[in-house]
Amino acid sequence: MAKRRYLALVSDAAQTCGVEEFARQTGLRLANRADRHVLDGDIRRLKAALVHADAAILNFPVVAWKKKLAEPVVAALTMRLHRKELIVVLHEWDALDWKRRFVLVPVVMLATRILFSAPEVAAEFAKSPLSALSTRRRGVIPIPPNLALPTRLHDGSVARTLDEQSKAGRLILGQFGSIYPKKQSTAVLEIAARLLALGHDVGVVFVGSFIRGSDNVERDFYALADKLGISGRVAVTGYVAGAEELFGIFKHVDVFCYLFSEGLTARRASVLAASFSGKPVVVNGPQRHDALSHHSLFRKLVDGGAIRLVDTHADADTMAEAVLEATKSNVTSVDATAEVDALWGAVIDALDDERVVPLS
Repeated sequence: MAKRRYLALVSDAAQTCGVEEFARQTGLRLANRADRHVLDGDIRRLKAALVHADAAILNFPVVAWKKKLAEPVVAALTMRLHRKELIVVLHEWDALDWKRRFVLVPVVMLATRILFSAPEVAAEFAKSPLSALSTRRRGVIPIPPNLALPTRLHDGSVARTLDEQSKAGRLILGQFGSIYPKKQSTAVLEIAARLLALGHDVGVVFVGSFIRGSDNVERDFYALADKLGISGRVAVTGYVAGAEELFGIFKHVDVFCYLFSEGLTARRASVLAASFSGKPVVVNGPQRHDALSHHSLFRKLVDGGAIRLVDTHADADTMAEAVLEATKSNVTSVDATAEVDALWGAVIDALDDERVVPLS
């Protein structure tokens, strides 16, 4: 029996988020079973592309679709009118602004299957009024890291600066990913201040950029660094496009550190990417006992000590102690390429699986 053909719908964003990278990688991993269509405002071209597909895949949220919100709805309607499958992958739910959730209502109601990035997101959706009006064919999929390991490293200006600091004996804390309030990136500033108070020469590098929004994210971030007296020890790289430069920076980080408001969840691809550096990642643990059960790579990294879990409600002092412990411990290496391939195999199996997947 011939397997279904897919249409992977993506945006035309030049600077991509994790959701957009997942959407693009899905099309690439499906190889000759998928066509990739860029939502560029041409509705006629979109309809023509949909005709040749058995199923379309839409990922949400994607920032670049803000100005093209009609297209996902048109894609959803067209697929249903042609009696074809519409698979919606929801990477977030409660974390979205209510206006963004409202925009997703028609698409989610038209979906023939809904896949979630983590059991927490599935549970959030199940509690929403929209759940009762949507398909019961739902499942949870593991989200692979969106970075490929480079064959060589490039030492840019940031990497060279960090190298000089490391050689001078400075402990470098790192965090990879976008900077925004719900991620609690500023907690790393407080952890660095605690370490400094304990007599450790410490610096912090945030490998990513600030997310622009209604909040004064960047202003508040630097105001806190000033208040803590560590502004001269903090670097923010901005968006780094190439894996060679990215991992060139990672090489000079001693410990990566995250303190999430909800604890670690499997949708935190930035944690996975940081762990591929071979450096320890200290993060507060999940709230749910099954948070990582569907994600083989997360489980393996925790078991091998690459990801070091502390209490979900850990404070800055506890995190600082865990950071110091991590600097003295070994990290068990994993075959990152093989593990990522296995995750993508699980994703494709879930896309092909038409059965109802019960969710707890």
